[in-house]
Amino acid sequence: MSARMQEPASQVFPIAPLEHGGSVEQMGVKAFNLLRMARLGLPVPEGFALGTAFSRLHLTDPQGAAAALRPSLDQALQRLERDTKLRLGDARRPLLVSVRSGAAVSMPGMMDTLLDIGLTQRTLRGLLRLTGNPRLVWDSYRRLIQSFAETVHGADPAAFLEVTQRALARGGHAEVRELDFLQLASLCEELLELHEELTGHRFPQDAHAQLDAAVDAVLDSWQSERARAYRSLHMLPGDAGTAVTVQRMVFGNAGGTSGAGVAFTRDPSSGEKRLYVDFLFGAQGEDVVSGRHCAGDAERLPSDLPEAFRQLMRAQAALEREFRDAQEIEFTIEEGRLYLLQTRTAKRTPWAALRVAVEQVREGLIDSATALARLEGIELGALVQTRVSDTGSARAIGRATAAALGVTSGRIALDADAVRAFAARGERAILVRNDTSTEDIAAIAAAAGLLAAAGSRTAHAAVVARQLGKVSLVGCTGLAVDASSRSIRINGHSLREGDLISLDANEGVIYAGEAQVHTERPLEWLAEVALWRAKSGPA
Repeated sequence: MSARMQEPASQVFPIAPLEHGGSVEQMGVKAFNLLRMARLGLPVPEGFALGTAFSRLHLTDPQGAAAALRPSLDQALQRLERDTKLRLGDARRPLLVSVRSGAAVSMPGMMDTLLDIGLTQRTLRGLLRLTGNPRLVWDSYRRLIQSFAETVHGADPAAFLEVTQRALARGGHAEVRELDFLQLASLCEELLELHEELTGHRFPQDAHAQLDAAVDAVLDSWQSERARAYRSLHMLPGDAGTAVTVQRMVFGNAGGTSGAGVAFTRDPSSGEKRLYVDFLFGAQGEDVVSGRHCAGDAERLPSDLPEAFRQLMRAQAALEREFRDAQEIEFTIEEGRLYLLQTRTAKRTPWAALRVAVEQVREGLIDSATALARLEGIELGALVQTRVSDTGSARAIGRATAAALGVTSGRIALDADAVRAFAARGERAILVRNDTSTEDIAAIAAAAGLLAAAGSRTAHAAVVARQLGKVSLVGCTGLAVDASSRSIRINGHSLREGDLISLDANEGVIYAGEAQVHTERPLEWLAEVALWRAKSGPA
């Protein structure tokens, strides 16, 4: 075997408090930070990472990668089974796992994730035996069947949505979480048939085959169109590869004291030091970050799940002390118990970056040299916050949730082609979508702003838009997009592609027409940065 094929042999890293692990380049930032959290004693589900070396080999020699991967994966899985006292594919005590990507540099939402791997006709009863929760079992199976078809086989989610909508209509329900376990079981039968119809393959009833396919899908997603676009936008290398993180599943869809969320230790739009949370009861993590759902349950957390909320607050403080920067945390609460699934440096607006840097120096968390290094690449002299000064003839037609502050105006554009067409004529465009999706990264980068009917402030696409400094409004429930007629409706107001609209993300208001704006500069913070530079002397 060549040296290149031998490279991955030692590239499996358990996520356990007593393990030393590898470098962030070897483990990927997701697993590297999970290991750091485990060492802090924070609640992290058991798991392991298949290092980035497998991904690099997968790019050049897929067969060689598969041969190198097989014994490493088997060995790591055996340890995970030993630690959890569960077994993948076992009929009585089944292990279910998540399979997620994780490059050395965080690329939110640009690569693939599969959850609930290991759930089959054989293991359904075992999960029911372990949890006593038939609704959890069938809801998880529903999720797996659909995500497997979409992620592994590239199936169109629209067909699954149509079948699901019919099931909701039969039961007189508005949302899937209103279906009981018998209705979910019936829906799963329909989805199994649809899986085979759309993909040409039966849904795999072998848990190990599911895991193999999930790992391959995550490795393949390194070369997805959206991942390549993100790397190009941020000038990241294309040959670094991604790690694959495998962890024991925890279930945010386990009932009324369960859910999933994303928290920022500081407001990523304004920089204010406060916990900034999106949460959805009865959900798995993909519901929050996918951009298909509005995650508006955060206000209930302190009252409904006070101990889990206190644990989250303690984790917020511990992670800022450990990483010495604002963090973005993905978490699940299963039957009142908090689990942390990821932490990474929080993507933030340039305005927030300046405020966080200044305030963390004041707090003694970082020194001024570190703060200056973090502000490199931001044109501080051009940094402004926009506010509406006069609405003029523009009229308010709707409200939505702000994902990135500021005000902008532009022509309605319903896809990337329309955004590019307006840009070619020297006109700003507002990308208007039903969902917030990372598939739209190129259009988001070229647009002046983003407006979406669904999605939350912490959905991956919203995170990316915020990092790019785009004014963003999501969760506009009164918005409907009709791609066939190239038009939209907002609370009964009809507009066509090319019409002018304004987004006021400071107040969460959408205007038909162009609102007038004025700008504010962060003079106090800029003066503090100038003092740091003066004290540091000439470069």
